[in-house]
Amino acid sequence: MTPEALAALHARAFRTPAPWSEADFAGLLDDPLVFLLVEGDAGLLLGRAVAGEAELLTIAVAPEARRRGLGRKLVSRFVYEAKLRGAERAFLEVAADNAAAIGLYESAGFSAAGRRRGYYLTPEGHRVDALVLARELAAAHPQ
Repeated sequence: MTPEALAALHARAFRTPAPWSEADFAGLLDDPLVFLLVEGDAGLLLGRAVAGEAELLTIAVAPEARRRGLGRKLVSRFVYEAKLRGAERAFLEVAADNAAAIGLYESAGFSAAGRRRGYYLTPEGHRVDALVLARELAAAHPQ
């Protein structure tokens, strides 16, 4: 997928946090530590692995393709790729009011590691906390 297509999918999938731009994706994809996983034109995940840690930067599934297992598949592929890149622990941030995403991550072995108060800004100007979730990659967890 091109940065333009990635940005278009991200915009269809997100309101909070704000969707990423074509330039955001292009800049990240230039980083050799960043990796992109896609599921056709309906799902994307951007991750980064460095110094034994991995971060799930963003994941997006097209609204019409949700509840079909694409998110679960992308998270599983992220865990696999992070391990291949030498990561021993993985992190991500998720809006505290995004119950579906939190459920997905918890089912993949992630658990609460912290909270960033007022981290995200909604289009209406409200602040939403970010939950920081983490997972050990060496331990046996469902993928």
